[in-house]
Amino acid sequence: MRIISPAQYDAIVVGGGPVGASLARALAGLSVALVGAPPAQPARGTGFDPRVYALSPGNVQFLRSLGVWSTLPAERLAPVYGMRVFGDDGAARLEFDAYRAGVAELAWIVEDGALARALWQGLEGRDARCEELVIENKQVRLTLQGGGDLQARLIVGADGAQSFVRGAAGIPALERDFEQAALVANFFCEKPHRNVALQWFQGGPVLALLPLPGDQVSMVWSLPAAEARRICDFSEKKLCLEVESASRSFLGALALASPVRSFALKRLAARRLVAPRVALVGDAGHVIHPLAGQGLNLGLQDVRALAEVLASRERGRDPGEHRLLRRYERSRAEPILAMDAVVSGLFGLYAARGATAARLRNAGLNLTNRLPVLKNILMRRAMS
Repeated sequence: MRIISPAQYDAIVVGGGPVGASLARALAGLSVALVGAPPAQPARGTGFDPRVYALSPGNVQFLRSLGVWSTLPAERLAPVYGMRVFGDDGAARLEFDAYRAGVAELAWIVEDGALARALWQGLEGRDARCEELVIENKQVRLTLQGGGDLQARLIVGADGAQSFVRGAAGIPALERDFEQAALVANFFCEKPHRNVALQWFQGGPVLALLPLPGDQVSMVWSLPAAEARRICDFSEKKLCLEVESASRSFLGALALASPVRSFALKRLAARRLVAPRVALVGDAGHVIHPLAGQGLNLGLQDVRALAEVLASRERGRDPGEHRLLRRYERSRAEPILAMDAVVSGLFGLYAARGATAARLRNAGLNLTNRLPVLKNILMRRAMS
């Protein structure tokens, strides 16, 4: 990435998280201003970050192409060789296996902080709040709090669900509150996880235990907001017993290895991913339920698509031209819609009450498990 000192750039990327930082690195050949705060350094001796991502092989390859993956500490990465999904009747299940699919791994578990720090190596950013965005015919002007204007031919919003860029560009978004919160924490487990990701549908709540290096797992437990608040107040011992019970003691006794954190869950879909001189990536354009672990994967796929469109544009063509940005929007419409439909459908199906709904969803899980072709289609889409 080429960063220049004047206030005139080819592109401004707003948002310093993994999506924004990866885009800033991917826009090779363009002058880029990154607006966002660099990640904090971890305190010495701390354990694994309680917030982790399950990155698809396609996105891992993308990070390799950026020179980022090799800088992550190998001892803090965990490959996922299998996945077990359990229905809410105690018997239905769906299993995925990397070996049977002919791939090395289904995903890689990486810590949020470690990924952010790796992406920021060599980047310079402006840690300032955005104050005003003016979109003109041939450029945009971004005013930062505390003074200073940036001008560019394109601005990209990678600034999350409450995106300043999306709002300033006048792009409407549909929002839905799932009325749930996700609890995240790490645990030591008595039995070996064997690098298998585990998930239990619980008639609305969804519990996932993701493998970490050694004898630890990372929990993501989506619960009704009131229930999440109640469990957050549990003692350490009571919390471990609660998670052991919810996971049917699959990994034996658990011991808390990190603080518990909570995140409110909402669904968001921007009406458009682009406007004249504006593009949205990641949570600025779409937020889905975390039950499939695909939020960051979708965001990195956005980055890959936008970077490819800009890199392959005709020589001398304006990177902020609306017709050019529409190429990016069209390329992402079907993948985002498909993933959102699958995830929202699963959430609605498992939240439905009644014996008939329970029989249907658990029968569907078992049927899918017996259809290798369908399983491979699901797996290949998640691995892209």
